Amino acid sequence: MKNSIVKQIDFKNLIGVQIGNAQDENGKTGVTVLYFTQPVKACYDISGGGPASRETPVLDPQRADTPLNAIVLSGGSAFGLAASDGVMECLEENNIGFQTSGGKVPIVVQSDIYDLTYGNAKCRPDKKMGYDACKNALEKNSPLSGNAGAGTGATAGKICGMNRACKTGIGYAAVSLGDLKVGAVVVVNALGDVFYDGKKIAGVMNKDRTDFSDCREEMFELYLKRKNLLVENENTTIGAVITNGDFSKAQLKKISSMTRNAYARGIKPVGTMGDGDSIYAVSCGEKISADINVTGTLAAYAMELAIKDAVVSSKISDKEFLENVSQN
Repeated sequence: MKNSIVKQIDFKNLIGVQIGNAQDENGKTGVTVLYFTQPVKACYDISGGGPASRETPVLDPQRADTPLNAIVLSGGSAFGLAASDGVMECLEENNIGFQTSGGKVPIVVQSDIYDLTYGNAKCRPDKKMGYDACKNALEKNSPLSGNAGAGTGATAGKICGMNRACKTGIGYAAVSLGDLKVGAVVVVNALGDVFYDGKKIAGVMNKDRTDFSDCREEMFELYLKRKNLLVENENTTIGAVITNGDFSKAQLKKISSMTRNAYARGIKPVGTMGDGDSIYAVSCGEKISADINVTGTLAAYAMELAIKDAVVSSKISDKEFLENVSQN
């Protein structure tokens, strides 16, 4: 937005959320925890056909208004859902959770990317990695972009296999409009090509890896050859938007669905049956009255910026990339 009254701000300027990471540098997978310093309202939008998730229904507007303590973004596909066990243990040790007659129960939701074809497929986020990431979130606030946390094993452009894909990662961005603030975090692990401001910045490579190919054209050609395109469920772009706007769970549901516009503008194709694309929306911090339409529009803009950050901050050499692919 050139010459806009909307300002880009540091993600750390968002009040009420702290970020922690843990990863296995050799196995190429990791965990990112978004810890909320006070219990929050949240909701979600799932547009992909194959999400790996934990406890997301608790955020549904039709369910009890149970406050959320943390969001976990992780690698490992469904195996990585074990990371939340460690997050819950860490929160319980710190007396954080929803009060019940039997003690406090931390409310934690999680979404995972499929990163088993990068690095070591047998290395997956576990309870210890989740615990470490949560501890880092409690003690620090480290929104690290690129090849960190859940972005450690993220890739894009996989329609023709991993040898023609490229590295992506985790990205952050935040914007403000007057007193209204909106931040976004995203792990880009897409089947498709990734764009920013109309320019392709990641995606499927040509056969000799000298330039980008076109994911959609590759998809159409594969379809004509096979008559039935078999897209593996090995792609997921997962993220969250955080705002200081005061919204209900139902309103946050709408904001998360509006944020999906960023996925549509930045990833082509997106939301296929081979993707598990998910977005959380959270209201936290020193909340203010805000317009839902403005906030949803800002959320999509912040997510576009975060998608760009996830790609440009995760660049590695072709040699290193292919070495990590060849482990499997």
